[in-house]
Order: sequence, then C-alpha cells, then structure tokens
Amino acid sequence: MKFRSKPSSIRGSIAPLMTPFTAEGELDKESLRNLVEWQLASGSHGISIGGSTGEPSAQKISERAEAIRIVSEAIGDRVPFMPGTGSAKLDETLELTAAARDAGVDAALIITPYYARPTQEALYRWYRTVAEEFPDLPIVAYNVPSRTAVDIAPETVERLFKEVENFVGVKETTKDFEHFSRVLHLCGPELLVWSGIELLCLPLMALGGAGFVSATANIAPAASAEMFEAWEAGDFDRARRIHYGLHPLVDLLFVETNPAPGKWVLQERGLIRSGHVRPPLIEPTEAGLAKIKSLMNAGAEYLTDASGFQIGDRK
Repeated sequence: MKFRSKPSSIRGSIAPLMTPFTAEGELDKESLRNLVEWQLASGSHGISIGGSTGEPSAQKISERAEAIRIVSEAIGDRVPFMPGTGSAKLDETLELTAAARDAGVDAALIITPYYARPTQEALYRWYRTVAEEFPDLPIVAYNVPSRTAVDIAPETVERLFKEVENFVGVKETTKDFEHFSRVLHLCGPELLVWSGIELLCLPLMALGGAGFVSATANIAPAASAEMFEAWEAGDFDRARRIHYGLHPLVDLLFVETNPAPGKWVLQERGLIRSGHVRPPLIEPTEAGLAKIKSLMNAGAEYLTDASGFQIGDRK
C-alpha cells in the first residue's frame, strides 16, 4: 500500500492482467505470478486485474479476491496496484473492495453497475456509498458503456470528485473522445484519468491524462510503457511511432472477444500454461486464429520479449 496515500503517483502504463486459468478452468496461480514478474521486468508502471480483460463476471467473488491477494503479494511495493473490485451488486462490490483493501492495494477500480442501467443520481449514490465505506482507500470509477449499458456523465464525475474526498479518478473506456475532454475540463488536471481504449491512450496524454489501462500491455508491456515515457520526455515522434506500430496488436486483441486472442498469444509465447477462457467465451476459432497469427506477425517488432519467463522453464 506504498502508493495508497499518494494516488497521483498511479501514472503511466497500468497493465490490466488477463486472469490465467488451467486447461480445466481453475485459477492458475503460478502463471499469474509469472505474468506479474514479466510485466514488472518489462517496465509496466503499475498493475491491475479484475477489469473486463480479466473475465471478472465469470468468477466468484472468492476467486477474484484470491487473485488480488496473489498479485498484491507478488508486486509488494514495487509499483502501484489498482485492481477492479466492482460488481453489479453492491454487497459483492463492498465485499471484494474490503478484501482488496486488506490485501494492501493502492486504489480500487469500481465498474459502473452493469445491466441495471442506473440513473446519474443512482451512480452518484453508488460511488459515494462505496467511497464512504472505505475512506482511506482511493476510489476510481471504471466507465465502460459498451459492456455495462450505462455511461457515467462528466457532470457526475465532477460531482463525485468535488464532494467525495477519496474519489480520485476515472478509467474512461469510451470511444467518445469528447467525453474525455469534458471530464477533464470540468474537474481540472487534479482528476486522474486513464484511457481504457487502446487507440486513445496516446491522444489522452495531450489532454492531461494520467496514463492508460490498456489490454495491449498484456502482450506488449515494454512498448506500452515506452510510449508513455516518450510522451512524458517530450519525444512525441517516438511516442507516435509506437502508437502506430501497436495498431496490429490492438487489432489482434479484438479479432474475437477479448481476452481470448490475447490469452492465445500468452500461451503461444509460454507465459501462461493455458489460453483457457471461461464460458460464455470460447477460445479462438480456426478463422479467428488465422487473423491473430497474421496480425501477430505484422506487430512482431512490438511484442515484448518473453525470454526467461517461459513458464515451463521456470523452477
């Protein structure tokens, strides 16, 4: 919890880990620890787990809590840890956020309640309730309307930021780039905003974003981190080269439903034992796999070296 008292330090490329399962569908603890070590060796500035890329809706709260504990122990205080602890149910959200707090996380990423389509007033009350339950834990909203069918309005973010002391930021996973701008305009640069849309990660930096929580970091963590560092150093040409170089890998991740394509890549490269995804997802189809392989070749320059982290070789 080294960074809990200073959430402004949670910046850069925050890798949203895929949750590795065994071929039988159980949590693969060894592969999970291996992913953490590879991410940190590759330069990721922080770690998350339990967002959309981590298949949270296919897991029990107890399983998600166990994964959070494993990752927290593996990270120690080396980089910030901001796991997803939200659910469609308030009691589950509070239970998992409590488990994350006790595990020593630095902030909690809370998804907007999905399926129910709450009003803006309901969203305000939801986040305020969670924040008040955990006054010493930074709370970050996770806005992903393509999956939840509800969009947290910039005005609601502003209200939370101004009225709730430990509400510190938002992960914006919307392709409406105007939305990003309105959130930052209303709240100012003190609000932490991360992009969850891969091709908007670099553009957000121009508006004053804190970084990104991008699925691309699962297969290209070094390039993702370097893109942020290049921007911060004022090397905009290099940052843009990486942004465009990552395009094939971004497309790869969404050939079929994320995270199935990315898990296939991680298994293929020996970083996890199995590319298993839980129902209702399936592993890549034959047609999908052909596209994945083609895009993997096109973006090979930006794939991060896995040498020394092939799990079968690790003792």
